[in-house]
Amino acid sequence: MATAALLALTACGGKDTASAPSTASSAAPADTIEPLPGAAPTPALPATVTSADGHRVTVASDDRIVPLTGGLSEIVFTLGLGSHVVARDITATFPQAAKLPLVTRAHDVSAEGVLSLHPTLVLAEESTGPAEAIAQIRQAGIPLVVLPAATSLADVGPRITTVAAALGVPAAGKALHDRTEQRITAVRDSLPAGTTKPRVAFLYLRGTASVYLIGGRGSGADSLIDAAGGIDAGVASGLTKDFTPITSEALVKAAPDVILVMTKGLESVGGVPGLEKVPGVAQTPAGLDHRVVAIDDGTLLNFGPRTDAVLRELAAGIHEKTS
Repeated sequence: MATAALLALTACGGKDTASAPSTASSAAPADTIEPLPGAAPTPALPATVTSADGHRVTVASDDRIVPLTGGLSEIVFTLGLGSHVVARDITATFPQAAKLPLVTRAHDVSAEGVLSLHPTLVLAEESTGPAEAIAQIRQAGIPLVVLPAATSLADVGPRITTVAAALGVPAAGKALHDRTEQRITAVRDSLPAGTTKPRVAFLYLRGTASVYLIGGRGSGADSLIDAAGGIDAGVASGLTKDFTPITSEALVKAAPDVILVMTKGLESVGGVPGLEKVPGVAQTPAGLDHRVVAIDDGTLLNFGPRTDAVLRELAAGIHEKTS
């Protein structure tokens, strides 16, 4: 939980203005949301769901929805209820949400800003905070549904189902759940067979905030790397924590063939040349071969309706032949 908070706090810190050189494989999937086909579903409300923090929450109206993370916004829009969303978190980077007022910055939620929008439903995650802001929203009588943090592909379906249930559109939730699972399965079935699995290290970088971490078990990236036909180098080297500060020794031991980063993280260290100045990177097989895959911050760890696109681009990047 503490690491999730750190990632949220630093996700957009500083001015990341440098551009990644062409030596990085840009694995940013299409940034638009693809709603379910047909007319938007009609919510059957009131609906009562159990929040991840133990509260039983009854939703009487979803006319004014405030999702406090980009991943939750993505699900609401894909279910076809984007017109009901009245604000966005800074991590909601897709075009359909661009004109919405920005009221939160991941872990930095302003209760006053949220309440000023007169929401009829607020969606949050366990890492959303500060806790005082979440408590203030709930004490104001606003239905607030908290979802567990997502760290693996197994979380995709339950997240969609829970959000759809809170919105009173369980049938649309099932349709989206099935579509998403089918697309993820199709990507996994298309992976090259009989090839050596590349070792992939996920590095979380925020140069402007001096945050340099390597992912291990439970980072979220480990599940994606495995599904894309790779081996998480951090996990394989024995890292049992979700994130560990980068050291030369840790990177040399991980020995990644490919380095996976978020796009803005790569920009924050000055692109691939700057990344290769991070202690230990240049000594890895990935550093020697300049093999870097950069995926958009707003999609990589969302574990939602666009995860199949993330997997497809990740697989293409890590299995790409070097010249």
